[in-house]
Amino acid sequence: MTVRPIVLLGDPRLRLKGETVDSFGKYLHELLDDLAATMRAAPGVGLAAPQLGEAKRVCVIEADDRLYELVNPVIVRSDGEDRDLEGCLSIPGYAAYVTRKEKVWVVAQNRVGKKFKVSGSGLLGRALQHELDHLDGRLYIDYLDSMDELIAVSADDDDDEGGEKIRPKSRRARKALA
Repeated sequence: MTVRPIVLLGDPRLRLKGETVDSFGKYLHELLDDLAATMRAAPGVGLAAPQLGEAKRVCVIEADDRLYELVNPVIVRSDGEDRDLEGCLSIPGYAAYVTRKEKVWVVAQNRVGKKFKVSGSGLLGRALQHELDHLDGRLYIDYLDSMDELIAVSADDDDDEGGEKIRPKSRRARKALA
């Protein structure tokens, strides 16, 4: 596992669409391990391969004390609406209120290619949507009417969890999504 540099806003690799993964060997396993290590070191709730400069449909999310490794994920169903603060490791120092679906159902593959389903609401649901957007070259700022909606947050205002001092509904959402 290697902690790798996170691609920041302005780098064109952040806007690339991830390619479908069809090989489930050593390269993919190392990418998943690096994504998890980098996400945890940031710290964040999720991280997508394009944020490491890899145009692959791969991401990781850690929510509810569980690590989700998602390869070729697709949202197959969604319901409701939820508006909450969201941040991104590729846009450090900022957050904004973003409206997303309240609950999503996702079909993905694991690191060996086996299909599985995951559904989520709250932090997990928001993180699933956020990370899958990265796989299509979209960022949370694309949902804003104006960049004036961004809220500056300071790493100097760390709370007891070491996350940025923002006040979303979910306490764990204080860490940046990715």
